[in-house]
Amino acid sequence: MVLLISSMPALGQVPSPQSELPSAPAANAGPSSSQQSNTSHDGADQATSIGFGRETLTKQADYLVPMTNRERWDHYAYSLVEPQAFLYPAAQSGLNQARNKPHEWSQGAEAYGERFGSAYGQHAIGSTLSNTLAFDLHEDNRHFKSRKSGIGRPSYAITSALLARHDDGSRSISFSAIGGAAAGAFISRAWQPRSANSAGDGAVSFGYAIATRAGADLVREFLPKRLEGILK
Repeated sequence: MVLLISSMPALGQVPSPQSELPSAPAANAGPSSSQQSNTSHDGADQATSIGFGRETLTKQADYLVPMTNRERWDHYAYSLVEPQAFLYPAAQSGLNQARNKPHEWSQGAEAYGERFGSAYGQHAIGSTLSNTLAFDLHEDNRHFKSRKSGIGRPSYAITSALLARHDDGSRSISFSAIGGAAAGAFISRAWQPRSANSAGDGAVSFGYAIATRAGADLVREFLPKRLEGILK
C-alpha cells in the first residue's frame, strides 16, 4: 500500500514525457520529405493496431493516439465479451464456491452458476459506468506500457489501476475506473443474499475489483509481445 500511494503522481500532474510515453506529434507540424514515407507506414500500423478494443500494447507505448467516440464505444462493447470478462468471474466464482460464500447459495453446478452470474453482472455494471464516465471525462483507462526500469516499472503498472491518461498525455486519478469499480461492487449487493449484502461486503468487493485491475495491469506491463493477444 505504501508503494502504491508513494508512487502515484499528484492529481492532475503531467509526467515528464521521457519517463513514460513520447508525446504525439503536433497536428500542425508538417513532416519533412524524408519522413513522409515512414509516416504513411506508421499510420497504417496504427490503424490496424487500434480498433474494437484490441490495441497492440507495443504500439500504445510508441504512440499516444486518443480514441475517437466510435472507438470508445467499440472498446466498451468489447469489454463485455473479451476473454477476461468471463475468465475473472469464472475464477472468482470458483474461489467463492470453494469457500461456500455466500453460504445461502450452497454447492453444486446450479450454485456455481449463481455465483458466476453475480460476478459477471458486477463486471457488466462496472464496465458500463466506467466507460460512460470515461467518455464524458475524456479519460483513457487502457494500459500503456512504461519506459521505466527496475522498481519503477511494477509501481507504474500497479498505480495505473487508479490513474487515467487524457488526450494531452497527462495522467491523473481515474474517476471513471474507481467509480465503475465502486458501482459494480455496491449495486451488486442488491441481489446478494443476507450474508453478503452489507456495505462492508460491498467495500470488500470494491477492494477486490481494484486489486484485480492492478494485477491485470501488472501482467500487461511485463507480457511478452507475442502473448499480448491473451490479455488486452
